[in-house]
Amino acid sequence: MSCNNDNTAAALIAFVSGAVIGVAAALLLAPAPGCEVREKLSGLGETAAERMKRLAREAKFKVTPRSKGGNYEYDGGDAWI
Repeated sequence: MSCNNDNTAAALIAFVSGAVIGVAAALLLAPAPGCEVREKLSGLGETAAERMKRLAREAKFKVTPRSKGGNYEYDGGDAWI
């Protein structure tokens, strides 16, 4: 099963890498002045960075435990509440 997860991760990384390379090639080969291309690339980088920060916050929220209470353990006594 671990082999399947490794293959899935490799496929996902390959897909994302190909998409990034394709977007960069499309922007660089499009008939537009250099200043417009640089503005598009900087805007794309900023939005990607903001999205990654948002996704990291959401993932951190999902991973953290929900209860903030103490760590109660039963010690075998009769007066345990």
